[in-house]
Amino acid sequence: MSTPGTDPAAPTGTGLLELVAVMDRLRSPGGCPWDARQTHASLLRHLVEESYEVVDAVENGTPEELRDELGDLLLQVVFHARVAAEDPAEGFDVDDVAAAIVAKLVRRHPHVFDGEATAEDLQARWDAIKATEKPRAWVLDGIPLQLPALARADKVLGRLQRAGLAEEAVAPQDLDEAAVGEQLLDLVRTAHAAGVDPEAALRTATRRLERTARERSERAGPEQ
Repeated sequence: MSTPGTDPAAPTGTGLLELVAVMDRLRSPGGCPWDARQTHASLLRHLVEESYEVVDAVENGTPEELRDELGDLLLQVVFHARVAAEDPAEGFDVDDVAAAIVAKLVRRHPHVFDGEATAEDLQARWDAIKATEKPRAWVLDGIPLQLPALARADKVLGRLQRAGLAEEAVAPQDLDEAAVGEQLLDLVRTAHAAGVDPEAALRTATRRLERTARERSERAGPEQ
């Protein structure tokens, strides 16, 4: 087997096929005992760790480090797909995973693949298309509870604001990423001094916001 990336004449995607072949060898009889006994559940912590390592490489690493971390993350996707392919109850493999995301990307970008040059409101169209794919009884359905508190709060606020269930904040013109970071750090510092877990505090505040928004929506009736 050749080393991925050494043949510039190879078609794009050849390395992905080699990765699938390596995973097949590792999971097959005579392969790696550790890889062979992994399950979706046992792999989860590795998926989370690799995701954060990609973030760290983007923010602090070199291009080579980012390449390597993306490879580690890609391995997790191929690993999960292989586990699923071996289980008749799941019935999908890595090609099904790729085909599903290709179909979703095409479906969600009609302004690109249907020949439309522009769209008046891409966010509104995106939300409308997603709503047909994944009907939700409530605007916040589908936001993972396992998200870190800050990421989840941002997601909840974004959904509620687009649905008209939360007011849009007006940021000062001089507020940039560095200033926001310092403000967040100050809050964490204050929480630490007060003996308060900032992660838990934000989760509690976000749940309170969700309850308030749901009550507001129910009072407004179906038209909301």
